[in-house]
Amino acid sequence: MTELIFSFGTLQLEAVQQSLFGRSVPTTPDSIAGWVVGEVRILDPEVIAVSGTDLHPGLLPGTADDVVPGAILEVTEEELAAADHYERVSYRRVGVTTVSGREAWVYVPKG
Repeated sequence: MTELIFSFGTLQLEAVQQSLFGRSVPTTPDSIAGWVVGEVRILDPEVIAVSGTDLHPGLLPGTADDVVPGAILEVTEEELAAADHYERVSYRRVGVTTVSGREAWVYVPKG
């Protein structure tokens, strides 16, 4: 079964996809409304090593007029589990509906 992840940050990076999934995953440009992008300081050394930085983007609630551009990543259930592991320390996964009407997962900051 294909799972959809909306990515606005490091999950779109080729190096991160290769490290997590062992391949580049199919992506389609999309966006989500009602959110803005802030910054999250990452403390997990494994994530920093994969992404190359300790500052990652993080979704924060915005107004109905706010739109965050990104991409839909098409992954397997096993790849979704790998993304969960990558995001485990600083983020939690929630469901969203994209501007195009697709249902997808997205990672938002914990707390």
